[in-house]
Amino acid sequence: MALNEQLSEYIRACFTGIWIESHEQQDALTEIAKLCQQEGWQLATWNIEQGLRVSGAAVDSSGGDPLAAIRAVSSLAAPEGTAVMVLQNFHRFLSSAEIVQALSQQIITGKQNRTIMVVLAPVVQLPIELEKLFVVIDHELPDREQMAEIASGIATEEEELPSGAELETVLDAAAGLTRLEAENAFSLSLVRHGRVTSEAVWELKSGMLKKSGLLELHRGGEDFSRLGGLASLKTFSKRALLHPGRGNRLKRPRGVLLLSPPGCGKSQFSKSLGQEVGRPVLKLDVGSLMGSLVGESEQRTRQALRIIDAMAPCVAMIDEVEKAFAGVGGSGDSGVTSRMFGTFLSWLNDHESDVFVVCTANDVSKLPPEFGRSERFDGIFFLDLPSDEEKALIWSIYLDLYEINHDQRMPEDTDWTGAEIKACCRLSALLDVPLVQAAQNVVPVAVTAAESVERLRTWASGRCLSAQQPGLYQHIPSKAGSRRKIPRDSSLN
Repeated sequence: MALNEQLSEYIRACFTGIWIESHEQQDALTEIAKLCQQEGWQLATWNIEQGLRVSGAAVDSSGGDPLAAIRAVSSLAAPEGTAVMVLQNFHRFLSSAEIVQALSQQIITGKQNRTIMVVLAPVVQLPIELEKLFVVIDHELPDREQMAEIASGIATEEEELPSGAELETVLDAAAGLTRLEAENAFSLSLVRHGRVTSEAVWELKSGMLKKSGLLELHRGGEDFSRLGGLASLKTFSKRALLHPGRGNRLKRPRGVLLLSPPGCGKSQFSKSLGQEVGRPVLKLDVGSLMGSLVGESEQRTRQALRIIDAMAPCVAMIDEVEKAFAGVGGSGDSGVTSRMFGTFLSWLNDHESDVFVVCTANDVSKLPPEFGRSERFDGIFFLDLPSDEEKALIWSIYLDLYEINHDQRMPEDTDWTGAEIKACCRLSALLDVPLVQAAQNVVPVAVTAAESVERLRTWASGRCLSAQQPGLYQHIPSKAGSRRKIPRDSSLN
């Protein structure tokens, strides 16, 4: 629902305390002014720089005093009319007991004389005395239709504005931007390219996410051709994301939970998936959501999830999720991690945006059982150590990447992961030695953490889908001591 529609309903119902969360206050003020003009309501505004203004004219008596602005609203009341007072960025002044008390009293008395107090701020920071007196409204970011209007207003010359599929790409890129950010991005694109394109929009969006410190936008060029194996997982994810029926809200894909030993391609898959299906990949670092103030971590979590929703369609990647929420159930942080985890779980289950969530984990024992229940993910996949056929493909990819001769003798690679194959190729190119010698510097995780890897594979057997082939993953325990040893070459010492 649009801001003016929500505001009209609440004012007609005589809600005398309204908090509007908005990062575009000038646009919000414009909508409020139009609404007041249509309804015949008197409008007054206040901010610390301009002081009190009634119907656009300054009232010198109030100056920049927030307490005087609250007290002045009673003088605007009319016997048969409604007066609306908009206080900009007023969250900065609610640390004063006198201001909180005056605002509380005004909201209560406003029921009699129909004076409405509207706080316009980028965050919701209500002291406990005012929590029950305010209703909170979100000033939503522009939708695709509004973005198209902004783009057409910027690109006024012929051929400056693309059409068809190219315009849809631009609008996808602009999702999640404010009106001002969209105008800046479209203008920058005109200066650089002579027309509106998605490249400048993506550049501005990357900077926006960096400023927030909550998310990182990954726009690498990797696709599935650079990722060996995982055939079943690739097919499942592409079919879910590219199926024609996914536009139906009830049929939208949810995401996947990936479980494996380290180095088996979970993170690489998450990054490649976006390029493969034409979606941006947003990396959420849960550690960056932690704040030092009471309630700040929970607020930053909600903000990050709102940004993800606004940037749909996209892929949301949360790496090593079991470490991110390792404190769930503990008391060392006063329950902050548990509350953040609860917010994230609720969002996983209830969000209606076209966001495909990819969570990765190395240790399932640290994940609570409710995390992986149905309807939070479309599937829980186990990425096992690559098979011989998959390792042959991975060797070919990295031999080409590091420009290494394919005809040389290959090292023993029993129980190697894709990361260890890449490390061997990189060391071979770095040290200018054959692959067999470079392999002497690689100790696979299946050896250094043999017990935990075997425990993980045993747990996943019969419980997770296989990323390599259709159906459930089935683990056949390997024989102890089956790994051949490579003789040391003293030339590397």
